[in-house]
Amino acid sequence: MLLDTASLYFRAYFGVPDSVRAPDGTPVNAVRGLLDFITRLVQDHHPDDLVACWDNDWRPHWRVELIPSYKAHRVAVETELGPDEEETPDTLSPQVPVIAEVLDALGVARVGADGYEADDVIGTLTARATGPVDIVTGDRDLFQLVDDARGRRVLYPLKGVGSLQTTDEAWLRGKYGVDGSGYADLALLRGDPSDGLPGVPGIGEKTAARLLDAFGDLAGIMAAVDDPRSGLTPSQRKRLDEARDYVAVAPEVVRVAADVPLPPFDPALPSGPRDPAALDALSARWGLGGALQRLLTTLAP
Repeated sequence: MLLDTASLYFRAYFGVPDSVRAPDGTPVNAVRGLLDFITRLVQDHHPDDLVACWDNDWRPHWRVELIPSYKAHRVAVETELGPDEEETPDTLSPQVPVIAEVLDALGVARVGADGYEADDVIGTLTARATGPVDIVTGDRDLFQLVDDARGRRVLYPLKGVGSLQTTDEAWLRGKYGVDGSGYADLALLRGDPSDGLPGVPGIGEKTAARLLDAFGDLAGIMAAVDDPRSGLTPSQRKRLDEARDYVAVAPEVVRVAADVPLPPFDPALPSGPRDPAALDALSARWGLGGALQRLLTTLAP
């Protein structure tokens, strides 16, 4: 089980009241909410391995160099060296280091790579896996990793993590008319305002799905632009032709990496805390109480 950690702690933050606070009054709603999410996921799905995938860089410069608008609207502070600062609620930012410390003390593998997003870590671990993989995320970008033949599916939270949409190829075909491998091309063509991806003007989701059905993939669609007998409408041909520069670079931005160099780690679901003393101190400092105890009880053999 691979967790898109930032996606889940954002959901926890907005789903748990900020009246949930540490003894000194500091909000810990994202911390405690994420712990409860993990408890429920372990109880319901019994993973052998669990990895909290981490955004070491939520907006990698190599993606921005290809498409400058990539996530630009979410930048709070641009930096010359290292990741740009992302706009986050004032009371969420201080909770992220606490989440990292708690996961580390628990012994839940927390894996990131400099210059890459959590999506890329998930893509790499999915590519390496020899057995089934459940990806837990509220980010539709990762639908591109769905692969029934290899047992890859996305568990998409609808409400907390107690109600998860199981995203497999049948669901994708019913919703979007594509399978997992076609989803990245669909997203590229239609664009995604939440990620600052412009898409091809005039090519919406339904048109993109029809084009992929007719021509197979992005390369097939662009080949059809150069074939006067292909059946594209004049307006489709014109729009795709004018978008060649975008189409040439967008695949590298939209598709998650599958070959990220990762540090060594133990993915096994822990049966008890790696550092009990540190975890006790964190629990007392941040008032993690019941949420932490529920998780420890669930992890215990």
